[in-house]
Amino acid sequence: MIVLGIESSCDETGVGIVDLHDDGTMDILADVVASSMEQHARFGGVVPEIASRAHLEAMPQVMEKALADAGIAKPDAVAATVGPGLAGALLVGASAAKAYAAAWGVPFYGVNHLGGHVAVANLDGEPLPHAIALLVSGGHTQLLEVEAVGRPMRELGTTLDDAAGEAYDKVARLLGLGYPGGPVVDKLAAAGDPQAVAFPRALSRAEDLRGEHRYNFSFSGLKTAVARHVEAAERDGRVISVEDVCASFQEAVCDVLTAKAVMACEDTGARTLLLGGGVAANRRLRELAQQRCDAAGIELRVPRFSLCTDNGVMIAALAAQLIHEGGQPSGLGVGTDTGLEVEVPLVHA
Repeated sequence: MIVLGIESSCDETGVGIVDLHDDGTMDILADVVASSMEQHARFGGVVPEIASRAHLEAMPQVMEKALADAGIAKPDAVAATVGPGLAGALLVGASAAKAYAAAWGVPFYGVNHLGGHVAVANLDGEPLPHAIALLVSGGHTQLLEVEAVGRPMRELGTTLDDAAGEAYDKVARLLGLGYPGGPVVDKLAAAGDPQAVAFPRALSRAEDLRGEHRYNFSFSGLKTAVARHVEAAERDGRVISVEDVCASFQEAVCDVLTAKAVMACEDTGARTLLLGGGVAANRRLRELAQQRCDAAGIELRVPRFSLCTDNGVMIAALAAQLIHEGGQPSGLGVGTDTGLEVEVPLVHA
């Protein structure tokens, strides 16, 4: 069965196509993504209306190329992200997917964006066992307990304010480094001293780890601490090392993320940690996660970079897994949901 997936929850317009075999394995036939990141750069972050318009403009070209890459005229099923995400962006992608499904006369599946990030784990290796998924991007920072791909997930923790990727963008803007912030901060951090500035690790005190915030994150205070450090230096006429600030900021982010992720694995008995989302490309996050997983005897899985960021393949892969397990189509009347819960992998009308 050929399954086509459309992803449009934020600023990437993705169309992916997979070939689902009888034994549940899949081959990637196409993976095409158009990003509107450059259009958001002068605003220092994603502007929902710009993202929605960009999806509308890019969809025909992205679809045409994906079909050509796969060498098919039409798929056997169409899937799309119906949540969570930006309202307008979701609406464009889901509406396009329904229109294609109706025109081709094939079933439509509305699936969960976060479940898609987990589903890609099966494309590069053995089926994902009981695991903890750490999803880190500009819009998400979450710890999820996963029993298997396509099954309802349990949210253990999330960010109470800024997502980690959002904090990178804000700190980069503060330092005059442009947008997006993640890659440039990571690059500069490699030349800096991660111990140069003692930035805070929020929600990591003993009382936090014993209470309701054991698995939660907060990066707004860290962002503010960076701002105050820079302001104090300017006020005192001191020249700061941008490399040291980036390295110290990044160390604070990665320290908290990996410590809580490994803790969640140990608490739940999961022996696998899955790292996903755009920030999964971060050098220090991968390095520290590997070190801590090795020390705890936990397998670390990080999908190839192209599958960590938002893409259509992850949506096709999740839908294909659900189809393999007997999941029924959503129907064209299903709506989008900006706050779709992680417990819902497949949405029905």
